[in-house]
Amino acid sequence: MEFKNAILLTGGIATGKSSVCNILKLHGFSIIDADKIAHEVLRENTKEIEKLFGKEYLKDGEVNRRKLGELIFSDKESKEKLENLLHPKIEEKIKKQALYLEGFKVPYIVDIPLFFETGERYNIKPVVVVYAPKELQIERLVKREGYDLSHAKDRVSSQIDIEEKKKRADFVIDNSKNLKHLQKEIDRFLDFLRGKYADLKI
Repeated sequence: MEFKNAILLTGGIATGKSSVCNILKLHGFSIIDADKIAHEVLRENTKEIEKLFGKEYLKDGEVNRRKLGELIFSDKESKEKLENLLHPKIEEKIKKQALYLEGFKVPYIVDIPLFFETGERYNIKPVVVVYAPKELQIERLVKREGYDLSHAKDRVSSQIDIEEKKKRADFVIDNSKNLKHLQKEIDRFLDFLRGKYADLKI
């Protein structure tokens, strides 16, 4: 079984998955980062991106991720083309890393931001959702990315609603307040894991 000791971590844009992963690393967890893998796969397939979308989506010989992102966000057909190219390659790398981590026989985190949006391709339980309400997601995007309010709202609306993801979760980490609150939420999560893995040393 590829994902016997895996824990799926997901959420929504600007809910704070990176902050959660950084704290979990401090507790000794290995993290498989699907976003990082996606960036690697994108770099490895520059020529294919050029063939699919044209030279204007390259900058200094690399994929212009921001420009490509704008196209994918606004054009469903282009989004499907990109997903058909990248997703099988991303899945292969995630499974390869998971197979390696399974050898240690301890829980590890698979961070897949768009788990629900991509048809739940991975058979991983439990599913943990990092939660922040929609209004806070929008506020963080405006501050963090410099988006105007309308664009931030569109970005959040392009994903499955965070309240729906919350309902589908096996466990929810609430990241709607400050860092102290988040650390308490992660302590609660670690207690949950100790209940599942009796010999877990965390």
